[in-house]
Amino acid sequence: MENGKLLSTYRLGHLDLKNRIVMCPMTRSRAIGNIPNMLMKEYYEQRAGAGLIVTEGTAPSPNALGYSRIPGIFSEEQVAGWKKITDAVHAKDGKIFVQLMHTGRISHKDNMPENAKIIAPSAIKPSGQMWTDTHGLQDFPIPKEMNSDEIKLTKQEYIAAATNAIKAGFDGVELHGANGYLLEQFLSPVSNTRTDTYGGSIENRSRFLLETIWGVMEAIGKEKVGIRLSPYGVGSDMPHYPEIDNTYKYLVQELNNYKILYIHLVDHSGMGAPEVPVEMKNAIAQQFEPTLIFSGGYTKEIAKSELEGGLADLIAFGRPFINNPDLVERFVNDWPLSTDLDMATFYTPGKHGYTDYPEYANQLTVTT
Repeated sequence: MENGKLLSTYRLGHLDLKNRIVMCPMTRSRAIGNIPNMLMKEYYEQRAGAGLIVTEGTAPSPNALGYSRIPGIFSEEQVAGWKKITDAVHAKDGKIFVQLMHTGRISHKDNMPENAKIIAPSAIKPSGQMWTDTHGLQDFPIPKEMNSDEIKLTKQEYIAAATNAIKAGFDGVELHGANGYLLEQFLSPVSNTRTDTYGGSIENRSRFLLETIWGVMEAIGKEKVGIRLSPYGVGSDMPHYPEIDNTYKYLVQELNNYKILYIHLVDHSGMGAPEVPVEMKNAIAQQFEPTLIFSGGYTKEIAKSELEGGLADLIAFGRPFINNPDLVERFVNDWPLSTDLDMATFYTPGKHGYTDYPEYANQLTVTT
C-alpha cells in the first residue's frame, strides 16, 4: 500500500530519521524510585521502529517530580539508567529525545522527595486531584510562588538536565511547554498573575520559557532542542483566555528567531479539548521555518493526508504505540492495529500493559 511521505526518510537537524513517524511522550509511571530501569529499556527498545522517540516526561529536578514513579535526569544513577535505554534504541537505528517536564503546581508532596517544593509562577491552587501511591487521590495543594532566586535556579536545573541528557546518549531534548505544566503555567494569565518582568504582558509571560530554552540551546546546541506546545489544551486546569492566539503567535515567532529544532504541536480535541483551528496551524506554519511535528489522535490515513498537505513535517502517534509496539511495521505491511488496549494499566507498575503487548508478526507465526 502506498504510504507517501509517512514512511519516507527525513533530515531533522543533524539527524537522519528512517521515517516520519514520531512516538509521542507518554507518562507510564514505571520508574520505581524515579530511576529509569531495565523494564523501561525493553519498552523503548520494542518501539524503536519509530523515526524518532520522545520519552515520557522526565523531571529535570526533585521539584519537578509531580507524579508517582516518573523518571528524572538529575542524578548520576538516573543518567546511567537512561544510557542503557538510549544505547538499546540506537542499536536498532532509532533516534531518541528526552522530554524535560517540570510539573510545577500539578504536583503533590506525597510524590516528591522530602526537601522538594511545589513551585509555580503564582500561588494559585489548580482544581482537581492527583494520584499518590501513599494516600490515593489527593487535592492539589497551593503552590509556592517562585521568587527571583527560584526562577534562576529552575532555569539552571533545566540546563543541567539537558547536559545530563547528552551524557546519557540522547540525540536531543524536548521541553514540555504544554499540558498545563510549569512552562505553560508561566504563559497563561490564569495561572500567572505576577506583576514583575515574568508576568502581565505577553512578552513577560513568555520570558521564563524563552530564557529557559535559550539557556538549554547554549548548553547543548540549537540543533538538539525542540519544544512541545498545546495552545488550545485545557488539561491541568488551564482554561482559555482572550490573548491565547496572540500569545502563541508571539511565542512561535520568537522560537523561529531562535532557530529551535522543532515545535511539537498537540491537538487535544480527541480528549475533550477544543480543536486547534486550521487558521492557527496555518499561522504557525507560516511563521515557523524549521520542523513542525503534529500530534493528536492521528490514524495512518489522516497522517498521510496531513503530510501531503504540507503543513506538518512529522506526525506523532501516542496511544497506538502502547498496544502496537511494532506500529511502524504494521503500517509498512498494512497489518491491522491491535484493539486490545488496557487503560487500567496505563500508569500501574510492572510489565502488564507495558511490555507484554504482542507484535503482529509473532501472532502470525503462532497461527500458521
